[in-house]
Amino acid sequence: MKTFAAAIFLAIPLATSPVLLAQHQTFNVNPSASQVAFVLGGSGHHVDGTFHVQSGSISFDSAGKKMSGPVVVDAASGNSGESSRDKKMNSDMLDTRHFAEVTFAPASYQGDIAASGYSTIQVSGIFTLLGAPHDLTLPMQIHIDGASMTAKGHFTVPYVQWGLKDPSWGFLKVAKEVGIDLTLSGSLRSGN
Repeated sequence: MKTFAAAIFLAIPLATSPVLLAQHQTFNVNPSASQVAFVLGGSGHHVDGTFHVQSGSISFDSAGKKMSGPVVVDAASGNSGESSRDKKMNSDMLDTRHFAEVTFAPASYQGDIAASGYSTIQVSGIFTLLGAPHDLTLPMQIHIDGASMTAKGHFTVPYVQWGLKDPSWGFLKVAKEVGIDLTLSGSLRSGN
């Protein structure tokens, strides 16, 4: 009887606390349901568009708050709605002939990921642009619904500071940072 009472006493806090993600999970990104949107401000000039997510498979370890596996974006897929501007972006700024991919490789996270519903975490990793690695931490909102998962985050890239050309010329002045909205959707699998 004492063992049964002790089990009930221990089970109550577990039942009333949020259920966290199992120790090892893998998030397989569905490229056709994911996208990278960008916004570049400027004086009398505003450019927005999207890039295509090429692939992604992120492994989570909730015990050590570790992540691994890259998200890969097709650098040449930038679409701002104006083909001449996109061609210039590909050749002059992103040098897609030599650097076909932009990647983010998460390494760790802070916060807890609930087994279902919404969670907010901080993801730290390496963002590689023009072949150069940069440390990046971004807030991500995670939503899990059964075996489906969506991860959304907003961050800025100081592209001029990171080695890309400043597209400003004459009276056209463009911001030195570009806003990024990342949306990744896909499936969630338990185990290694």
